[in-house]
Amino acid sequence: MSEESPFPLHRIVESILFASQKPVSFKELAAIFKGAADAAKENPLVACHAKVKHEEISEAIQKLEAEFLETGRAYEVRESAAGWQLVTRADFAPWLRQLFPENRSAKLSAPALETLAIIAYRQPITRADLEAVRGVAVDGVMQTLLDRGLVRIAGRAEVPGRPLLYDTTQYFMEHFGLKDLDELPNAAELRKVSLPTATPPPEEKPPELPFGEEPAIESHNSHTSHESHEEPPAEAGSEEPT
Repeated sequence: MSEESPFPLHRIVESILFASQKPVSFKELAAIFKGAADAAKENPLVACHAKVKHEEISEAIQKLEAEFLETGRAYEVRESAAGWQLVTRADFAPWLRQLFPENRSAKLSAPALETLAIIAYRQPITRADLEAVRGVAVDGVMQTLLDRGLVRIAGRAEVPGRPLLYDTTQYFMEHFGLKDLDELPNAAELRKVSLPTATPPPEEKPPELPFGEEPAIESHNSHTSHESHEEPPAEAGSEEPT
């Protein structure tokens, strides 16, 4: 599609990102283009975008980013793990907070942020290991992080007791504008730092018996075997005459 067309690819992508209230992935963009083409087969300006390639989407995004930066727009394209999204620049946050005071989210406490950072760098991780690192119980902050949708239960550890494992969520990635966990500051270095771990619970041992006493052994089988060899008692009057 030429630049003179009223529907160049980057303008279509801009309209989709502008209207969407969440990040849009390449898969979702491809479905939108195909659906629009199927619904307007008679319109060549729409049908020609039925099959867009990932490279074409990337070029359209780059064109938008360059245009927004060049013209000093108040918004930008942000890419996260979930896809692309059109967002206002952080420079304008003081005015936008006044426009939407009811959407002002409560800040996380320092303990919650510290716990979240440990999970982000060492996930999946158990609550016991978190407490070993922080040196305090984390029940309250863990519930806060779960309620905020920043962490989730990821399964159970293959250790005695099968404790729950926790890791970060898709919302965590979107909230902090991350495409993947490698974008965390000093990710490679901090993942290798040695941290305290929880002491595994001791295995249960059978109770100790007094010296010389042996544990009782179930002898049901041997008793049954002994009975099977006994002769049945003779019935009265069953003896043969002499």
